[in-house]
Amino acid sequence: MLKQSRWVVAALIAVILIPVLLRSRQTVSKPAEETLVIVTPHNEAVRYEFDRAFTAAHFQRTGRHVRIDWRTPGGTSEIARYLASTYLGAFQYEWESRLRQPWNAEVQAAFDNPKIAPGEATLAARARKGFLESKVGCGIDLFFGGGSFDFAQQASAGRLVPFGHLDALRAIPQTMGGELYWDPQGRWVGAALSAFGICSNTDALERIGADVPQRWSDLAAPRFSGAIALADPTQSGSAAKAFEMLIQQQIVEAGGDPVEGWKRAMMLIRRIAANARYFSDSATRIVWDVEAGDAAAGMAIDFYGRFQSEAVRRPDGGSRLHYVTPVGGSSFGADPVGLLRGAPSPELARAFIAFVLSPEGQRLWNWKVGAPGGPTKYALRRLPILPELYAPEFDRFRSDPEVNPFAWAKENPPYHPEWTATLFRTIAFVIQTMAIDPHEELREAWGALVSAGFPPQATGLFDDVSAVDYATVTSVIKPALGSAQKMDQTRLSKELCDRFRAQYRKVTALARAGR
Repeated sequence: MLKQSRWVVAALIAVILIPVLLRSRQTVSKPAEETLVIVTPHNEAVRYEFDRAFTAAHFQRTGRHVRIDWRTPGGTSEIARYLASTYLGAFQYEWESRLRQPWNAEVQAAFDNPKIAPGEATLAARARKGFLESKVGCGIDLFFGGGSFDFAQQASAGRLVPFGHLDALRAIPQTMGGELYWDPQGRWVGAALSAFGICSNTDALERIGADVPQRWSDLAAPRFSGAIALADPTQSGSAAKAFEMLIQQQIVEAGGDPVEGWKRAMMLIRRIAANARYFSDSATRIVWDVEAGDAAAGMAIDFYGRFQSEAVRRPDGGSRLHYVTPVGGSSFGADPVGLLRGAPSPELARAFIAFVLSPEGQRLWNWKVGAPGGPTKYALRRLPILPELYAPEFDRFRSDPEVNPFAWAKENPPYHPEWTATLFRTIAFVIQTMAIDPHEELREAWGALVSAGFPPQATGLFDDVSAVDYATVTSVIKPALGSAQKMDQTRLSKELCDRFRAQYRKVTALARAGR
């Protein structure tokens, strides 16, 4: 008994001391001499592979150990709000404490407003100039991951600054298929490419009697009622981009007519939304729920779909999760990295950007696990932005050798920013008021239409999108969203939601009456 007790005591001591000893050894062997702070929406897999590879490369080049402090407040929308609020506080302190100027609403509204010309002799112009000439920061070095729209917004606000024209930029086209791949002023550059498409679960599709969806319009079929997973475009920049690409395709199919194409797109989005189980705050949830069979299909970023398909791949090579980029319904946009104003470690941040754009960094995105120079733990299933890595001799190393975004751009319609780029935020607002806030009434109306066999009067009313037609969106809704009076947006949101709820209730009544 005494012997047994001794073993128990020894085991307890080992449980307590071994983690401490291991932690101490790690601390001694790899002391952090530099720290790089990065805010990112990237998942754990991306963070792990780039952390491992960059810290090793930096040590080999400089002999110094670096620690990456990853900040993950959420998706790009959450990051944008975090950066805006943090820089607001930092500049207010700068304005009041160092510049000895009184803070007021005019200064707050002007300092990060790209519409304010800093050379004018007004208080707003002085505030804008003061911010652009300052070194105020948010305690973070880099913004890594998101969409080019998000980075363009941060750059125009003045939160991103030029990182220096690296030689690597010469190897990357500035535009492709209408998409911008790096900022002309060098404030951000694409690190990888991403497209938007449809993920689906073959088991769930079989249950509802549907084929693998290939086009955006396939998601509007009545058999998908309650089986579609969507992300809220007001919370997810990637979801907003996916809806924008759907709109772009409808305009192309309308012969390049934005008015008619927008109308067709709103009708299609409404039907897809009527099939939705929910609108998630997180774009990552979509592929998880589809993979689990909780939804049959969903709109997703390509790398989320490919990564999760890889995660559930069977020993025979098959997978229940499929991803499809709709032909003519998407484009390959940049997923950038940029240097933040007032970065604590700007030189280290520039070294990270240089690494990400180098062949060594680019291989991490799509090389197979264990391939020479590839990832060691996770197949990221992302697409590099460096054209040279799509050479045929690298096909055997790549996870997706059949996907070539540069070839895709030559074979598919280009992205037309003049059609929808300035309406990016407006698109999200329209979907919120037309489909998300009144979703309960929308689904009820859709269900009544399906059950009644789509009677003509009810169907015609359901497809009426005149409240958000192209003229109204450009002349009324967009200006309201840009108004300094936030009540304008709140008032418009309520008016539209009330109008759509009433419309859907009337559709339900007409459909149930067989009219």
